[in-house]
Amino acid sequence: MDNFPGVSPASTSLPENHQFAQPVVPELVGNDFDSQMMLRCVELARIALGHTSPNPLVGAVVVQNGEIVGEGFHPRAGEPHAEVFALRAAGERAHLSTIYVSLEPCNHYGRTPPCSEGLINAGVSKVVVGMVDPNPLVAGSGIARLRAAGIEVVVGVEEAACRRLNEGFIHRILYQRPLGILKYAMTLDGKIATTAGHSAWVTNQDARTEVYQLRGACDAVIVGGNTVRKDNPYLTSHQVAAHNPLRVVMSRSLNLPEQACLWDTQEAPTLVVTEVGSSQAFQKMLRSKGVEVVEFSSLTPEIVMGYLYERGFCSVLWECGGILAASAIAQGAVQKIMAFIAPKIIGGDHAPTPVGDLGLTSMTEALPLERVSWRIVGNDCLVEGYLPSKLK
Repeated sequence: MDNFPGVSPASTSLPENHQFAQPVVPELVGNDFDSQMMLRCVELARIALGHTSPNPLVGAVVVQNGEIVGEGFHPRAGEPHAEVFALRAAGERAHLSTIYVSLEPCNHYGRTPPCSEGLINAGVSKVVVGMVDPNPLVAGSGIARLRAAGIEVVVGVEEAACRRLNEGFIHRILYQRPLGILKYAMTLDGKIATTAGHSAWVTNQDARTEVYQLRGACDAVIVGGNTVRKDNPYLTSHQVAAHNPLRVVMSRSLNLPEQACLWDTQEAPTLVVTEVGSSQAFQKMLRSKGVEVVEFSSLTPEIVMGYLYERGFCSVLWECGGILAASAIAQGAVQKIMAFIAPKIIGGDHAPTPVGDLGLTSMTEALPLERVSWRIVGNDCLVEGYLPSKLK
């Protein structure tokens, strides 16, 4: 964002109950077939990536005598849940079947009836659940209802995979904020561009394709004014018929170019968030192009994430420069880091780095990532991890 001031990193601490404050699920037995069916549920759920918020991604599989007789997934909020589609596909063969579902069936009336009652009415004999729903409206009540009806329920098969699938939804429920993901690409010596500001391209095509897919899975992608001025990005998924996130530009002053790829809203929507008192003429120009403009009395990453929560978002991708990235981290607007590292060296005393000043002066103050993983993408390396739930 434009000239964002330094922010104390002390505010990166998350609530004490950061580790999924929901009913604890012990390790439960599941055989190889159970795992195979639950992973199929996850696969089905992913078909709707980017479309279900504020609802979770859910997949369901109905099995009769070891054979899949029905499948389904939740396509978007307001439409039937995964179990409904799977039971419809199974028809009469749902009676005395086993149904696998990646998230606990709901037990309340919302925009759709409770799935627990649908399963009971269909006469299923067993329900295998990937994870308990952290939503207080469910939170184990669906499982309890099924068991009270005499249905066998197994909970926790491929639970880790089911949690990864819905980490944005889980974070939204627990913290009333979307999950913030900071993604950046840098060279081996930690630069995101040359001293002259040139950055196309740091990583290879395989890595960029993965970023396109990541955008398609998120509800919004955020950049600051500097990124718009220097890179003129599209910020779309670059995939035919794929979901495009809401493209969000943070700019206090609206010191932005009149011509930019982001002002073309035919392919994807754009939101510009600014402060009260910024150029009304520029706002009028943006609105004439179909760009949404929202003013805040104070524009900060924390405030923007609160606003996106109110819009029903589960996951937000930060693809900004170092100054805004540092502010987002410091204000607790980022929980996950995805760093693409290219085996290149460009040097430069003043070449930009992924994260600006956090006010840390000692290596002992560094933010150590948790649950770290890494893999090779083309010739690049992707490192993923989560910021500490509470700074020491």
